[in-house]
Amino acid sequence: MKIGITCYPTYGGSGVVATELGIALADRGDEVHFISYALPTRLALPRPRVFFHEVVAPTYPLFVSPPYTLALATKMAEVATNVGLDLLHVHYALPHAISAILARDMIAGDGIRLKVVTTLHGTDITIVGQDRSYLPITRFGIEKSDGVTAVSDYLREVTARELSVRRDVEVIPNFVDASLYRPDGASPFARTLARETECVLLHVSNFRPVKRIADVVGVFERVRHRIPARLVLVGDGPERSLAERLVSAGGFERDTLFLGNVAAIETVLPIGKVFLLPSDAESFGLSALEAMACGVPVIGTVAGGLPEVVQDGVNGFLQPVGDVDGMADAALRLVTDPVLWRRFSDSARERAVSNYPTGAIVARYRALYENVLRAR
Repeated sequence: MKIGITCYPTYGGSGVVATELGIALADRGDEVHFISYALPTRLALPRPRVFFHEVVAPTYPLFVSPPYTLALATKMAEVATNVGLDLLHVHYALPHAISAILARDMIAGDGIRLKVVTTLHGTDITIVGQDRSYLPITRFGIEKSDGVTAVSDYLREVTARELSVRRDVEVIPNFVDASLYRPDGASPFARTLARETECVLLHVSNFRPVKRIADVVGVFERVRHRIPARLVLVGDGPERSLAERLVSAGGFERDTLFLGNVAAIETVLPIGKVFLLPSDAESFGLSALEAMACGVPVIGTVAGGLPEVVQDGVNGFLQPVGDVDGMADAALRLVTDPVLWRRFSDSARERAVSNYPTGAIVARYRALYENVLRAR
């Protein structure tokens, strides 16, 4: 099968999942063509049966901004025609599903049958909640796709409620490569980031406001007053400067490390004692799953799809959004009780391995492709 994949090529969860899915499909014999404005961050080329096609949006004086959606549609149609794609799998309804539908309809007159599968990751739906003017075009992209998936039950329910979408949306969760993400996978460099006597609190994100970076720092500040601790922050984004100001104001710069964007995150996660994810909302929580696969329990919030991944009181603790004191107390309870921490760590690893294995989840996507291609 020849599959085109379009995603945002950044460090966010949707880009990571799309890239890992494409690599896994290619490893199993499919031909995969990534179509985007930049090479996805986790995609290293060359590799067998994987190709990249760059989208360049032209600039003209009449354009307020480069028309990326149209340039993407044109490139999709071009690649589909030239290499004989069977389907396009796009991640995010806006603008990727719209571009894919345009591409499909552009080449239909040439007798080329191209199918479109759209995976919803969350922000494409919550954007509608912030600006209702996007509702009609988002709903159009979903309803005109040949197949639609969501990464959690929560996201499927929000999609039906907010957009009044009545079509079938299949829930296919994110996945993790447990052979890559494992408790003993820390690199020699990562092991130098903290002393053996220090408890490492980890956070990985794109530092957007929804991640509540101030709460991450607040939890750490409370923990470090009780035990020797170090905060390791991975990622970058608009709220990084806020985190740096809070750390400076608190006077614990020496106990905080800003690593920026890290491609091989699996080499850093295993040094953590707990993973902090105090978000306003998480459609799934891929970073939490990756931490769990490394045996790191999660301290997070009862928000969105995160409770579908993290079992409160089993492999992590979930508190109400904004309950910094509660999250700090939960973290301290874990890291000061070695027996409890070991039980949570083992449970986290077991849940990641058993419930979200790469092979089984990729097989579900592959089965969906086959069903879509068989449908008239």
